[in-house]
Amino acid sequence: MSSPDPQVRAARNLTDPSPESTPETKRPRTPRNRGPVVAVTGAATGIGELLTAHLAASDAIKQVIAIDERRGEVSEATWHILDVRDPAIAEKLRGADVVVHLALDLDLETDPAARTAYNVRGTQTVLTAAAAVGVHRVVLCTSAMVYGALADNDVPLSEDAELRATAEATGVGDLLEIERLGRRAPRAHPGLNVTVVRPTVLVGGTDTALTRYFESPRLLVVAGSRPTWQFCHVEDLVTALEYAALEKIDGEFAVGCDGWLEQEEVEELSGVRRMELPSAVALGAAARLHRIGLTPSPAGDLAYTMHPWVVSVSRLHDVGWRPKWTNEEVLGALLEEVEGRHTLAGRRLGRKDATAAGAAGATVALLGAAAVVRRARKARRRI
Repeated sequence: MSSPDPQVRAARNLTDPSPESTPETKRPRTPRNRGPVVAVTGAATGIGELLTAHLAASDAIKQVIAIDERRGEVSEATWHILDVRDPAIAEKLRGADVVVHLALDLDLETDPAARTAYNVRGTQTVLTAAAAVGVHRVVLCTSAMVYGALADNDVPLSEDAELRATAEATGVGDLLEIERLGRRAPRAHPGLNVTVVRPTVLVGGTDTALTRYFESPRLLVVAGSRPTWQFCHVEDLVTALEYAALEKIDGEFAVGCDGWLEQEEVEELSGVRRMELPSAVALGAAARLHRIGLTPSPAGDLAYTMHPWVVSVSRLHDVGWRPKWTNEEVLGALLEEVEGRHTLAGRRLGRKDATAAGAAGATVALLGAAAVVRRARKARRRI
């Protein structure tokens, strides 16, 4: 899965295959007579790479079929090199019992139309191809963001709560459509089971609007909001996906740390102070800055830093799964990971001079708006 939320980028970049590599490469491995054959899409990078390596090392898995547009480094897997939107993927999935579909693009910098075309068409092709060759289970990975971040959300939300998100945040529209395709697939293809995994704020080699929030010199807090934070380390997501692949759990379920952190706890643990703005100022500035291309994140991303969207992970608990990481530990790992990065108003500094200038402009706009509000408040107090 590229840049999760739900969806994630690779923690490290992999080299392209050597010129003499063939499009399909099979590596010998010790025969295993038991367990399912699991295919993983997006297997060369990010969560896909981590899951492929994890399953390949598991005695509970008979074989791992790895699918991506380039060959990855997990030599124990059987590799097929192709785009998941290619109908030829059906033949590559033949013989698989389970498909874990992680070939998603949730990159903040990707053109939104191209991102949606890739994510939706890829998921549709994988579901259709899997059904055509007799795969009986497809595991989709979206995000707990599909529940929506709203002021009246229960804390925590139940896993069967209504999905109230809109398409206003980065990639969330794609995730909602992917879930719609997943619900429709068993009706169109009897015998196909679709499992949906919804991670909370994903940390560990990821780059999202929510991880960039912690790269800023100040944590933006919207006045009157009620932020809550529930993290999910990629290692815990991998083990939850393994549970789904081994059919220990099905249906739709969330994965993340137990409990949550309030904004005040996040600030105390991180040592980063807040910058508080009125809702109208923060949302208005975010919308304008995104519209003119100064920030990669739309205003809808801000809702996920304003309102609660933490969720129970009781379904995984009921089948014996437990997270290895706590929220405090994942926050600490995130702060270590982003150390040295500088993001202002959602735009990272240091890539190019133009990017730095854009970030500076965005920051000036936000800080300028804050200054105007402060001056107005002082003026009212003097009256």
